[in-house]
Amino acid sequence: MKDASWEEILSRLNEATETRSDAALAAALGLSHQAIYSAKSKGRIPPAWIYEAARRYDVSADWLFFGRGRKKVADPDESADPSPTLEKAEVARRLLATRQATPLDVEHDGIIECADCQIMMMPMVEARLSAGTGSFETGANVERRYAFRMDFLMRKGCPSQMVLMRVAGDSMEPEVKHNDVVLIDQSQLTPRPGALYAVGVEDMVYLKLINATPGKLVMTSYNAAYPPLEVDARGDLANGIRIIGRAVWVGRELS
Repeated sequence: MKDASWEEILSRLNEATETRSDAALAAALGLSHQAIYSAKSKGRIPPAWIYEAARRYDVSADWLFFGRGRKKVADPDESADPSPTLEKAEVARRLLATRQATPLDVEHDGIIECADCQIMMMPMVEARLSAGTGSFETGANVERRYAFRMDFLMRKGCPSQMVLMRVAGDSMEPEVKHNDVVLIDQSQLTPRPGALYAVGVEDMVYLKLINATPGKLVMTSYNAAYPPLEVDARGDLANGIRIIGRAVWVGRELS
């Protein structure tokens, strides 16, 4: 089958996200306006856009790339095309094959494209919240960014909402040690029993296990020396205590 052009793919991205302008499409996919301009000028669509649109809008990646088969994942397939839906790796391979790739190409939105994968640079944030916004502080050193494969990030959650945070203290030992680095997905806010979350208390951020009971959140440490903390979900959460995001990866530097 003939590979789709970047213009056709971009048109289907607009259709899937119900957008008509570059600015609206960028907002729908969590991109910068410069990223859309860059893709147009280079005549190619990054594979990550296909993955993100498919995930956010329940649209078939096969349809986004080729325009064939069902549009919505839940829709009946009216195309009578017996070809199975492409796996993510195959979609990425064909997208990369539609352009003359350089060995390394840095995008304006923090994505590095290699010959066989995409790399996204994750920012390291301070373990405190910006006053009044409930968002992480990034600190003055904007060069503290670390590389992750995009396909790995997509399996874990929403890459555009992820940040890295360094752990301070021993409350989560032995599983998470002092100075470990955790990857926080700020799009995952609904407590899952036994999952690890970054929790904001006033302007500070703590890493805790979260369990929900009727009307309460129970924040637990791995270290038994730190007793569980019960929080009134109806009162305290509205007064400075909030879930910031779920920890989806933990890394450690060996000395």
